[in-house]
Amino acid sequence: MTTSDMVGLRIKTVRRQRGLSQAQLAHPELSDSYVSLIESGKRTPTPAVLELLAQKLDCSLSYLVNGVTAEQMEDIELALGYARLALENGEVSEARTRFAELLTDNNLTGLTKLRQDTEFGLALATEAIGELDEAISLLTRLRTEETTPERAVELAIALCRVYRDSERLTEAVQVGEQILGGSSRPTWTDLHVELGATLLSAYLWRGDMLRASQFAAELLNAADLLGTPRSIVAANWNAALVAQSTGHGAEALGFAERALAVQAETGHSRNIARMRTAFGSLILRVRPDQARAARDALSRAAEELAQTSASAVDMARCRIELARAEIVLGSPAEALDHVRAGQQALPDNARALGAEADLLISRGHGALGDFTQAGVHARAVRDRLAPLPDSGRVAGTWYAAAETMEMLGETDDAVAAYQRALACAGL
Repeated sequence: MTTSDMVGLRIKTVRRQRGLSQAQLAHPELSDSYVSLIESGKRTPTPAVLELLAQKLDCSLSYLVNGVTAEQMEDIELALGYARLALENGEVSEARTRFAELLTDNNLTGLTKLRQDTEFGLALATEAIGELDEAISLLTRLRTEETTPERAVELAIALCRVYRDSERLTEAVQVGEQILGGSSRPTWTDLHVELGATLLSAYLWRGDMLRASQFAAELLNAADLLGTPRSIVAANWNAALVAQSTGHGAEALGFAERALAVQAETGHSRNIARMRTAFGSLILRVRPDQARAARDALSRAAEELAQTSASAVDMARCRIELARAEIVLGSPAEALDHVRAGQQALPDNARALGAEADLLISRGHGALGDFTQAGVHARAVRDRLAPLPDSGRVAGTWYAAAETMEMLGETDDAVAAYQRALACAGL
């Protein structure tokens, strides 16, 4: 039934409950034929007429419009607010439970926007817990519904991100390019730049460096034209990742510092923490002599992430980067503590990040002289990466695994890992 049909049916139902005829309800302001057309769904009443009918029927305007009373609407909005608050505060299990419980409320059925808000919140909470396949299912279904242009882009951002974190890079790119690809690209907004930044990271992960470099420049130009903090942060941060991946370390740090400075002044606490994690990781790769500064940034990020709605992948990544810093600083025992905590938080399908964790565990054991365990985890890296398609995302991990195996005397495995690293790099 259409919205007009539903409104007309509610008016008819309440009128009959009140024992009124159409003529009695209409008199003196309206004609009985007009009331009949409204009740049959053939006319859509204006807001003024709806308010008049609500007064004459002695019911709430909210009930005629939405099928729920004002009190029921208030209860639903309050429950949704609590669920969102739990998600923002990092209480992701509670948030997921609250969103799921709200969806069982029959009064939500006819409230399309609130229902979609609830389902989107459930998808984000599911992602944050680390159940990425379920999050993909929820987001994919939501994208089949009619919604606002802004929500459509938000859904694309989330789905592109979850596909990327699930190592499903082709699908991540497809989602982003459905909106941003082709000749009919939409006018840039903050949300479009954020979608572009997520798409850019998918290009990077699959090793499409030429497309990534071109698109990074386009995003920077769009952000400069918009001049908004959100667009500046998204464009500059991802430009930093591209610069780092193409060997321009100093330029990468410049982009990253600008992004972090703007984010720290205007951004959401979760995004600040995520960016601080990535900034610490970037320092380790570009300026390893500044590993202490990287560790400080990563330690602060870990504390901040624990207080937000950051996903399990975000928190695991921070712990893994902390372990990397401790390895560089010569503290393998501390590194093992961090990386094990990170590995426990990882969902099973985050194979590439899990492989990085095993690689650090191998190196930590090797630094402590436990070469048996070092070998076990070096082989675990191979087992995690083997099912993944060749891509630039995993080329470096294959190469590092090959070096580790070579140092452990596992020559045949090292040669095979070197060959996969070359294949991932397109050589």
